[in-house]
Amino acid sequence: MRTLLVIGIGAGDPSHLTLGAIDALRSADVVIALDKGEQKADLLQIRRAVVDAHSPETPIVPVTDPERNRTPDDYRAEVRRWHGERARLLTEAITGATSPDGTAAFLVWGDPSLYDSTLRIIDRMREDTGLECTVRVIPGITALQTLTAAHAITANRIGEPIHVTTGRLLPTTSAADRRNCFVMLDGGATWNEVAGPDTYMYWGAYLGTPEQILRAGYVENIGDEVAALKYTLREHHGWIMDTYLLRELSEE
Repeated sequence: MRTLLVIGIGAGDPSHLTLGAIDALRSADVVIALDKGEQKADLLQIRRAVVDAHSPETPIVPVTDPERNRTPDDYRAEVRRWHGERARLLTEAITGATSPDGTAAFLVWGDPSLYDSTLRIIDRMREDTGLECTVRVIPGITALQTLTAAHAITANRIGEPIHVTTGRLLPTTSAADRRNCFVMLDGGATWNEVAGPDTYMYWGAYLGTPEQILRAGYVENIGDEVAALKYTLREHHGWIMDTYLLRELSEE
């Protein structure tokens, strides 16, 4: 039976891989990587840099990522359709590149458990295409850890919970949860929609890569500047991945 390795590789720095992740990568016959096109070629190149640094003999098989409707009427239905098409293409790549008892690896940004679809897609591969495989997950450093390390801050304050959400859901997040709230997958500048006078933001883009850029300050002071910077960076690179922490500094 084939083995699929789902390896967390951190936010982009090859030195962020754990020893376990490196060992797993070196045991793979092939790395399967989604190719998101010319605009996001940097993402594939970073994966190549990780492989070159730790297992240069392991071949990479790119798979063209299917198109996705970014403004669907039914968001969940579109994601399910998109995942189904991904599952079909990835199964074809895996069965074409490995023997029935071979090992294929997926290199996952951050950690496979946090806002990543690889494990769900593997479930679809099993259900929809009949792929027989065992799965091993190797954890990685998340973008949240990379962000807090870059700003030299803790993720939580004493006795206070941590809330993690997406930009799409941030406007409906309660004020209590927004007191110490990590936000991922924000396609815009949602911080400006929810911030009050005491909302402080720790923001980072391209975390863990040579292009890493950071900003910190009260949203009322830096919110518009960071929104403009984010737009400029996306235009320049063709893509952007940013993460931020919103923290209320007022006393309850």
